[in-house]
Order: sequence, then structure tokens, then C-alpha cells
Amino acid sequence: MSNKTTIALLGQPNAGKSTLFNALTGMNQHVGNWPGKTVEKKEGSFTHNKKEYAIADLPGSYSLTANSDEEVITRDFIASGNADVVCILADSSQLERSLFMLADYAGITVPCFLLLNMADIAKEKGKNIDVKALEDKLKIPVVLLSANNKKEYKSFYEALEKAVTNKTCLDSSRLEDAYSNLEGYNELKAMIPEGVISNYSSSWIASKALENDSVVLAKLENTMSADDYKKVDDIRNAVQGAVLTGGAKFAWIDEILSGAVDSKKENVSLGKLDRIYTHKFLGKPAVILTILLGLIMSFIPAIPIMGVGMAFGSLRVPVAEALTSIGAPDVIISLLCNVVIQSLAFICQMLGFVFGVTLIFGMLEEIGIMARVSYVFDNTMAKLGLQGKSVMPFLVSFGCTMGGTAGSRVIENWGQKVLTIALAWAVPCGAAWSVVPMLSTIFFGNGVFVVIVAILITMLLHMWITAKIFGRGLVNAENKYGMIMELPPYHKPKWGALFRYVLGRTKDTFLRVVTVVMLVCVVFWLLSYSFVEGSEPILFRIGTAIEPVTKFFGMSWELFMAFIASSVGKEGALGVIGALYNGQNFSGAFYEAMGGGGVAENLNELLAANVSKPQALAFIFAITFNMPCVVALASTYQEIHSAKWTAKIAIYYTVVALILAMIAYHVGLLIW
Repeated sequence: MSNKTTIALLGQPNAGKSTLFNALTGMNQHVGNWPGKTVEKKEGSFTHNKKEYAIADLPGSYSLTANSDEEVITRDFIASGNADVVCILADSSQLERSLFMLADYAGITVPCFLLLNMADIAKEKGKNIDVKALEDKLKIPVVLLSANNKKEYKSFYEALEKAVTNKTCLDSSRLEDAYSNLEGYNELKAMIPEGVISNYSSSWIASKALENDSVVLAKLENTMSADDYKKVDDIRNAVQGAVLTGGAKFAWIDEILSGAVDSKKENVSLGKLDRIYTHKFLGKPAVILTILLGLIMSFIPAIPIMGVGMAFGSLRVPVAEALTSIGAPDVIISLLCNVVIQSLAFICQMLGFVFGVTLIFGMLEEIGIMARVSYVFDNTMAKLGLQGKSVMPFLVSFGCTMGGTAGSRVIENWGQKVLTIALAWAVPCGAAWSVVPMLSTIFFGNGVFVVIVAILITMLLHMWITAKIFGRGLVNAENKYGMIMELPPYHKPKWGALFRYVLGRTKDTFLRVVTVVMLVCVVFWLLSYSFVEGSEPILFRIGTAIEPVTKFFGMSWELFMAFIASSVGKEGALGVIGALYNGQNFSGAFYEAMGGGGVAENLNELLAANVSKPQALAFIFAITFNMPCVVALASTYQEIHSAKWTAKIAIYYTVVALILAMIAYHVGLLIW
């Protein structure tokens, strides 16, 4: 039996739960999925005054009504008794809105305390909060602090220890008095037996029954007699319960804040930036420009780490020479140099970009810019079942799909995050744009512009169709809208908290990505290496055997092998083509796919002699819309924590790429 005290963090999105969680746990945290649910689960631990604490960051939601998996998971965790104390977070600069979660918690008997976060912003807005007055009304510890400033955490620890020692429970009597005036509430409460849901009072259950909460109603139906449940059904159907209880909760919040919050009259006019961001015509271009500038700025902190990766990759040749000089077997030299060293170098270069993206866009998130991004693009993204924040990963993916995938972590809803990543894969990355124009120019000359336009149109159509296919299983009807209720104020980022977050995420990304990348690259190496001198590797045999099929998609076996190699890295596709058409060693060709080689000097002549225009068009579409790269695959798994959905997306893109290649090939046959 563990002696750790377990804390659960409860709050609305953007209340600062992740900031508090990261500050408390540091590197002592892990992320996965809740058992049986594809919803992110964050757990960690910390020690204070020689006492150990376990901490669970519950999924962010606006209430405790069972409208989504996130809300059901949160309620089940509290009901299970796994939490010794619940820390309820609220934005102290916007208490009227952010205390709704506290109102929804009233009636739950698990000990709790209230953390009023973003105290610095509240102060800037002229709010003076009387913590003692709030404690007297709520009967629980209340702490006012800025979670991104660790120097203020003494008051947090004091409130935590007080809540744990005294088992302080939220006083819900005033809210229950307000409920008692609602039509049907008293009758419902009188009918509800004790202990229907552990740690939830009959008052809380009655209010949720009025709100037509499906999970609560199912519990009541299984507990009550058929006649009693029929009465419950009649009562809830006779009133607009959610409207009535919502009004009671907001009235309770107003009463709690009365006399406890002194606020100077605020200037509600928009600032200069918001006049641009919320402008009918200028808003979207301004947001896109902001994101593109952020993408460019991401390279500044990324360059040093990318340089380390390049330096590590340069060790391949001297290591190979050293191993050869001591008589090491060729298989060991190839595995170590062409797979291990080259893959780690490739990962480090990509990781540098992820570090830069996470840092720059984390800064924009803290400042308040990302809320504006979501606000401006909410209506547009809602047509795809997404929220406005999804536009950022799409634009970043033009530079690097791994960066776009990492950028999706600002999206709170898991289904929308997965759908965002699935659509971001359709955006050709920088590596693709370095290959596609070159091939298009070689074969089509001035027609390269037509090919690029066709690719962009296909990309948009691809994203729309993919949203229709995957959206049904990922985004519930209730979540097909944006998440921003009001724009938060701008504020300065706390650099210490931001760097701790970025370093923690970068470390976690590296550990997860390196495992997947190494596994995939070793498999490719095993399939492409000739273990017996004079024999052909497995991939060569497969490629030549299925060439009658690959020709239907417009690709010779050499082009098809380059297509497969493009799933390791787009840059290597041209190297594979050059190596295979030059008659070089097959395993050496796949080394090209891992970024170890350049483009053959006679590539133009090789392509002209061996590839027709329809085949070239097919190959261009195939590699453009194939899986971006193995690093993008690994980072997708790292962000969504679901092998099933990662595999679904990868297989889907491979199949669609081949279909697009087939269409392009047969269109090409009609033209040429």
C-alpha cells in the first residue's frame, strides 16, 4: 500500500493545470491514456516536507456534466476515491466564468481546496481578492497565486496540507438553498437513495438528474424501481433543468464573490492588437502572418540542436573507418553507421525544430496570442469538426510535420487533437517541397506551376475528405465547436516555467521518438541488407515480384522502392532512385533514405532514360501524400498515446497516396 497522498487537479481548459502540474512534478511525470479510453492521462509525483504526493492532472472540461469522455473520466476518478484531495483551479482574472467548475463540484464530498491562479493578471486588471472572505463562505482553503511563479508556492503547500489534514469539504448549503426553489428539485432529491454514486451527495445527483445527465440517469434507473424512475423521468421532462440549475449556479457565484472581490472599473475597449486580430477582413491574414513569423523564429533556438545532430551524423565515416581497421564485420559496421548513428543524427535535427516550435508557440500561448488564433479561426475550423487552434499545426506542417504534430498539444480535446494531426499529415512538409519542384521541373519544365497548383488543390480536398472519414469516430457532436468563451488578457510569459515545460516535453519526445524510429529503421535495414554475398535482399525480391501491380499505380519497382523509402524520409527518395538506376548496392540505396547521401550527379539523365512523364507525375503525387516520415509517425504516437490510431493514420495515408498516384498516372496517360 502506497503512503503517498494523491492530489487531483480539476479545472477548465486554460485554468493553468498543466503549468501547476509541470512545476510540481518537474521530470517526475508520465503521460499515457486512461484505461479503456483514448483520453490523455497525466500523472506525476513530488515531495514536500519529506512527504510524498502523487498528482493526477484530470482532463480539462468546462463542467462535470457527462457530455464527453473527458468529463466522465473526471467524475469516475473522483467517485472512485483515488483522490485524497482535489485542487480546483480557477482563473482569478475572470472569476465569474471560471468558478463555474467550483459550483458544479458543490455537493461532492471529496476534500478539496480552491486555487485562484493568474493572480498577477488579476492585479494588473485592478482586482483585489479577499481570500479570507472566500474561505469563510466556502469552508475550504483558498490560495491566490500565479502558477508560473514557483516563488509563490509556499501558500499552495500550506493550503494543500490544511486540506489534507482537516479533510475540508466545500460548503454547498447556499447552493442547495437556491436549488430548493427550482421546480422539481425537492421531489427528485427526496426520491434519490443514499450512495447511488460514491462521494456524490443526493443534492448533486438531483441537480444532474434535472440537467438530463445520461450517466446519472442510468445509475438511477438501475437503482430505483420502475415506478420511481418513471416519476424521475416525468419531473425532468417537465422542466428545462440545465437552464434552471445553471442560473442557480451563477447566482451562487455572484453571492460568493459579493464582498470578497473589489474590482476597479475596467476599460473594456479592445487593445490595438485585438482591433487587428478581431477585424472582419484583417483578422485571418494577421493570424496567419503571426504563425508564419513564429515558424521562422522557431529556427533560431532550433539551429544549435540541429547543429549537434549534423555533427553527430558526421561521425559515421570515421566510425566506419575505425571499425573496418579493426576487422569488424560489415553487418555490424552497416548497422551501427547506417542505422544507429544516422538515425540518431536525423532525430536530433528534427528534435531541434520541435524544441524551437514548442518554445516559440508556448510563449505565444502564455502571452495570449493562441487564444486569438482560436477565436479568429473557430468558425472556419468548426466546419471540419475542429477548433481555431488547429490552424497553427496546419501552417507549421508546411515546415515540418513533426513540428505541426507537436503544435497540436495546445488542443485540449483528445479527439480534435488526433483529427488535427491526421489532417496535418496531408500538408506537404518542407522536405517534400524540396523534392517535388525539382522533379516537376525536370519532367515538365514551365509546367511546374500547374503541378504545384494541382498538389495544393489535392491537399485541400484530401483534408476535407479525411475530416469526413476520421471525424465521425473522433469528434462528438457536442465538441464540434470552438472552445474560447472570452479572450484572456495579454500578459508576460514566465520564462522559468516555460523553459521547464519545453525541456520536459522535448525530453519526453526524444525518448518516445527514438524508440519508434530505431525500430522502423532497423526493420528497413533488415529487409534491405544482403546477409549472404551474391544474394538479393528481401525488399528487392518483393519489389521485383510485385512490379506488375506497382505498374498499375504508375511506378516501376525502382520507383516503388523509392516511394517506400520516402516514408522514412522524403529527402532520401531521390537518392534511392539515383542509387537503384545506377545499379548500386541495394542496402546502400536505403541508406540514402535515412539522410546519409546526396542526389546523383546524373539524376536528370537517369530519370529521362528510365521514367516517363505519366510515371513521374504518379511518383510525385505518391511521395507528396505518403506518410510524411518515420519521425512524424513517432511524434504522432508520442502526442496521442494510441498505437491503434497512429497505425490507422499511417495505413490510410499509404493507401491514399497509392490511389492518388494511380489517378495521376492514368490522367498522365491521357495527356502524353
